Amino acid sequence: MNDQPTAHRDELLAVFDREMREQARPDGPGVRVERTDGVVRQVGGPHGWNAVIWSSPDLDAARADAAIAAQVAHCTAHGYGEFEWKLYAHDRPADLGARLLAAGFVPEEPETLLVAPVADQPTTVRLPEGVRLRTVRDEADVELLVRAHEQAFGRDGSRLRRQVLAQLREGPDHFFGVLAMAGDEPVSSARMELYPGTGFAGLWGGGTVEEWRGKGVYRALIAFRAGIAAERGYRYLQVDATGDSRPILQRLGFTALGTTTPYIYRPSL
Repeated sequence: MNDQPTAHRDELLAVFDREMREQARPDGPGVRVERTDGVVRQVGGPHGWNAVIWSSPDLDAARADAAIAAQVAHCTAHGYGEFEWKLYAHDRPADLGARLLAAGFVPEEPETLLVAPVADQPTTVRLPEGVRLRTVRDEADVELLVRAHEQAFGRDGSRLRRQVLAQLREGPDHFFGVLAMAGDEPVSSARMELYPGTGFAGLWGGGTVEEWRGKGVYRALIAFRAGIAAERGYRYLQVDATGDSRPILQRLGFTALGTTTPYIYRPSL
């Protein structure tokens, strides 16, 4: 965490919970949001992201297991390969994580939820020599973005490819992809999703290949996206940060609001 006053953190967290979770809107083409059984879930179909993104603070111990069972039944009935319950550290009941685990969900690495006012962020882009930025505009650019993502994070980018292609095709006004290029090679990539009806712009990706880390590329990608968010009138930047990016973001003035852990249910397991 950082040294921001508790009242400030609580205020930011309340705004985030309300606008981005409880009152969530579909965040992409072909996506819908459903409110049922004391939860809000996003439905992206068999190849999209399907997840519980909010659970009622009134979800007590007596109701939690029933709510979890209902989501497992939903996942199974619709043939999802996996289903996520996105658990935040302040969600209730306090043992919700243990209950998800008992129901067959598997926790992945926790991330830190960080938020910063757009107005407080620098928007001047400073790049190391030999690196330039370009926005993602077509299928060839998407391939470069996926290549940078796979090299930076060491994981398959197939779902990312499908997601970005769909966003470019069906929701280009609310999505921005950016590449950092050294010659013809992508050395970093990042994305930003604008959430209409909220004050938030979400920063995603930001992975840099190993030999270019520590040179300011990540900061440049933050500044580039902050500039776009400011032009579009958004108030906050939001990041689910790994341990590598969290210290950088906190130095840039982002406030850590708590942790979020993906709990994954895979019916085949």
